[in-house]
Amino acid sequence: MFEKVLIANRGEIALRVARACRELGIRVVAVYSTEDRDSAVVSYADEAVQIGPAPARRSYLYIPAIVEAARRTGAQAVHPGYGFLSENADFAEVCRDNGLVFIGPPPEVIARLGDKTAARALMHRAGLPMLPGSLESLGSAAEARALADGIGYPVIIKASAGGGGRGMRVVTGPADFAAAYRETTAGAQTLFGDPRVFVERYLPSARHVEVQILADRYGNAIHLGERDCSVQRRHQKLVEESPAPRLPAGLAERMGTAAVEGARAAGYVGAGTFEFLLAPDGSFAFMEVNCRIQVEHPVTEMVTGVDLVHEQFRIAAGERLALRQEDVRLSGAAIECRINVEDPERDFAPTPGVLTEFLPPGGPFVRVDTHGFPGYRVPAAYDSLLAKLVVWAPDRQGALDRMDRALAEFRIAGRGVHSTAGFLREVVRDPRFRAGEHDTGLVKQVFAQRPRSAPRAGTSPAQPSIVDG
Repeated sequence: MFEKVLIANRGEIALRVARACRELGIRVVAVYSTEDRDSAVVSYADEAVQIGPAPARRSYLYIPAIVEAARRTGAQAVHPGYGFLSENADFAEVCRDNGLVFIGPPPEVIARLGDKTAARALMHRAGLPMLPGSLESLGSAAEARALADGIGYPVIIKASAGGGGRGMRVVTGPADFAAAYRETTAGAQTLFGDPRVFVERYLPSARHVEVQILADRYGNAIHLGERDCSVQRRHQKLVEESPAPRLPAGLAERMGTAAVEGARAAGYVGAGTFEFLLAPDGSFAFMEVNCRIQVEHPVTEMVTGVDLVHEQFRIAAGERLALRQEDVRLSGAAIECRINVEDPERDFAPTPGVLTEFLPPGGPFVRVDTHGFPGYRVPAAYDSLLAKLVVWAPDRQGALDRMDRALAEFRIAGRGVHSTAGFLREVVRDPRFRAGEHDTGLVKQVFAQRPRSAPRAGTSPAQPSIVDG
């Protein structure tokens, strides 16, 4: 096992990885921007290195500074967390060239699966079910329009280099196609430096279900069940749970088997996630692979008892998987809510500021992964995720009730600071969600049924706000 690891990230995931290091007897090197000098992980780490100013491109995305920090501190490996450089093949290759172990898949695999069209073609050859669409990037608007006309509308145009819910547009008819194609290619160039796009059938009432896999460098691969991530806004996940509710008999195992076959076909090593779309008729189709630890990994840990970050370290250190597929057992139900510092009443606009109050909920089977604390200044420069609230219970009904209670207890306050906790409580209480009959359109449906004069999410006339400052 490694003696010292550098964590090339910030926020809650940096602190979560640092804690895993402590449990494994690994010394922790944190990196931070000038904006994050007072962050929780900087205080927690054995060593901390400032790598640049607030803009991510000059700090958390600046590869030379991160590699130099690792070399200067004697770190043997780099854990990228999620986001930032976690799926950057060039970063993984630079780490390898500098004698650093990148805790993730090999750079060749990241490059292969990071290109969405290349990944689709590879999974098609591996026999995974696919939505109708292109297996290669499309060279012109005319070519893309002809394919869309052949598939039938609605379709979705996606950036080949995209990910994280960015770089895509839904087109409902041929009259809108040309403009959507121009906007998507231009946006892809801006976001990813790559204008290539592809087209596939769009399922307006789909569910988003993903499968967690682990694979070692010796060809062993397993899955650890599925997660339902259908509660989204603008393709960004808000609530995740495991196991996925109301799946037809045998479907979860078929999806798991497909993910393992896809991982083997790609030569995957490490922890990863295969994402699928589930149609109302029970059929499923491959969407993409995330070559990193997921934000929502705690729900899988809660139902399997497997520490996924520990497994990442063991795999990266060259160990074989200790688990076989028959060893994996799912117990009970877990739900995660992402608590963002955003205002749901203003289209989820970020509301950075100083936290004058921060009191997470507690009680049995409640987990809070966070970097927040009273006095913490939530910066405007980065993602607004402040905490992940995760609960477990023997069954889904119990998990829903526990999550409702935990969300009601969460206290977050600060001048101008709002959080999504109150709105998420509305989602958790929604009859469609409680029945497991929701899809990716649920958030819009919840907003549509709210009275225009409704109080701010999480408040009531009888008590003070639990989310407002």
